[in-house]
Amino acid sequence: MAEARGRKTGGGSTGVGKNAQVRNKSANPNQITAEQLLREAVDRQAEEAVAPRQRIADEDELMMYKVRKRKEFEDVIRRQRQNIGSWVKYALWEASQQEFRRARSIFERALHVEYQNVSLWLKYLEMEMKNKFVNHARNLFDRVVQLLPRVDQFWYKYAYMEELLANYAGARTIFERWMEWEPDDNAWLQYSKFEVRCGEIDKGRKVMERYVSCRPTQQAFLRLCKFEEKNNNVARARSGFEKAVELLGAELDEQFYIKFAQFEQRAKEMERAQAIFKLALDVLPKGASDELYRAYVSFEKQHGDRDAIEEVVLNKRRFIYEDALDKNPRNYDVWFDYVRLEESCGEVNKIREVYERGIACKPPLMQKRYWRRYVYLWIYYALFEELQTGDIEKTRKVYDALIKVVPHKQFSFAKIWKLYAEFEVRQLELDRARKIFGRAIAECQKERIFLDYADLEMRLGNIDRCRTIYGKFLEVHPYNPKAWNVYVDLEDSVGEVERARALCKLAIDQERLDMPELVWKRYIDLEVSQDELDNARKVWQQLVSKSHHVRVYIAYSDFEAVTCQSMPGAREALDGGSKHFKAENRNEERAMLLEHWLKLEQEHGDQQSIETVEKRQAKRVKKRRSVPGDDGQEAFEEYMDYVFPEDKPEAANLKILEMARAWKKRKLEGS
Repeated sequence: MAEARGRKTGGGSTGVGKNAQVRNKSANPNQITAEQLLREAVDRQAEEAVAPRQRIADEDELMMYKVRKRKEFEDVIRRQRQNIGSWVKYALWEASQQEFRRARSIFERALHVEYQNVSLWLKYLEMEMKNKFVNHARNLFDRVVQLLPRVDQFWYKYAYMEELLANYAGARTIFERWMEWEPDDNAWLQYSKFEVRCGEIDKGRKVMERYVSCRPTQQAFLRLCKFEEKNNNVARARSGFEKAVELLGAELDEQFYIKFAQFEQRAKEMERAQAIFKLALDVLPKGASDELYRAYVSFEKQHGDRDAIEEVVLNKRRFIYEDALDKNPRNYDVWFDYVRLEESCGEVNKIREVYERGIACKPPLMQKRYWRRYVYLWIYYALFEELQTGDIEKTRKVYDALIKVVPHKQFSFAKIWKLYAEFEVRQLELDRARKIFGRAIAECQKERIFLDYADLEMRLGNIDRCRTIYGKFLEVHPYNPKAWNVYVDLEDSVGEVERARALCKLAIDQERLDMPELVWKRYIDLEVSQDELDNARKVWQQLVSKSHHVRVYIAYSDFEAVTCQSMPGAREALDGGSKHFKAENRNEERAMLLEHWLKLEQEHGDQQSIETVEKRQAKRVKKRRSVPGDDGQEAFEEYMDYVFPEDKPEAANLKILEMARAWKKRKLEGS
């Protein structure tokens, strides 16, 4: 025991077994890859042992060989009785030894195990036919078609064997027995082809008629008609097509009618083919007859006239549009397509009818997005009446009806007022056009209406009327900077600079504007365009004093450096902005301003000024600050800040001291 214990402890100390430890963990200099292991395994793989060939010298050795093989087969099927493959191998081996009685016995034993196995029967039959045991094969076929009558393969092989043996009567009898079970379509076709090969066309025809009676389907009738046409019996083929239409009218699809019409074309009966196409187009639903339409158009191109072709296409498109409108009468895109179709035909009454039906379908909700497409339908209607028919009074009525339909109190469309007014201008009715714009200003007061009205008067050269319109524009929209800008543009364009300047001063004095920077920019552009740089500088200084935004300082410095070419002025503006942001402790804007300053110095300054500004550039650092935590305790978060070299270090240290005092105070309160 002591020795064993000693061996055990000794093994643990040397690092063997479960307690083994790796003392040297460095990589082995001789590395072995998985690919190398696989290659060595393949190289060292031993060749498979090949059984020696046995030569049988006399009859005794042959008998011993047969006994040994039979014992092996019997052992196998005793262990795996349900394995049909073992039975088949056993039987075929016996057949190869010319022991056909034994082979039949083995097959019969296998059939007792599983008589519904198709491959087993086929192997049995193949053995008999291969060795020319015809009667045995017939007996087997008779048995199997009685046991498994729904397996078509046995019937095919049985009939084919009799046909090869020139026993046509026997093959016909087999087919007749098969037809009593009413098999699938292919069986009937094979029976008919057999009769044709035998030269019995009438019997083949009777088989096809029985086939159609047994299976009255579209495919069956088509095959019957094809059989009759192939045998040059056009009258019976046509009768087959007509009988199918009579019996299966609702079940037939477009393919049947296409083949019916093609049959009539081959028979040179073009009028009958055209009548069949028209009948099919009337009977079949339009959504399921696209190919039929294409076939009809192709037929008309070959044998018809152009009007018939166009009528077919138009009727098809009309039905498609009508079907879509029945599902959704407010689908205005369909109305547009429908109108274009009718306009391509050129019938004014039909076009007006479609337009009237379309505009009668008003949107269900009083929301502008639902009315946009509807209003465009009205506009197209008015343009059609003006441009296509030339009916001015009808066009005016359409515009008047459109203006009455739109609920201007909820929303309006400036486009309809503009189009109506331009229509009256084209008719040289300027007073009507002005009344339309005046009514538009009174009812909806949209910005676009003022601009379009002023544009009309400007084209007519009525400056005073434009001033009146823009004055009304300012009354209605005093907070819209565009109203001020367009008025200034008008005065500037006619050379009234003082009036334009007065408008700009009045605009920037407004307490409320939606986007005041647009007005300021227009004022500055006005002074610059007049080469009044001092006035522009005063406007910039006024803007800077009113809005201390970093973008304003940057734009002001660009104005001084680029427009005025005055770098001292740009430096003064940027330095003032930097001081302002420093006083308000807005480090990010200050850093942005200094970056822009450096960029300007690099473009327009000298080396000394560039170095001076570079020394003032901020450094981006990471800092921490206290924030209230989720559990009520104080927490810290990191944020990015800027440190400027020109700031006094005492100020930074002062902040650190304040944080230290706060920390000490919290610690004392906690104790």
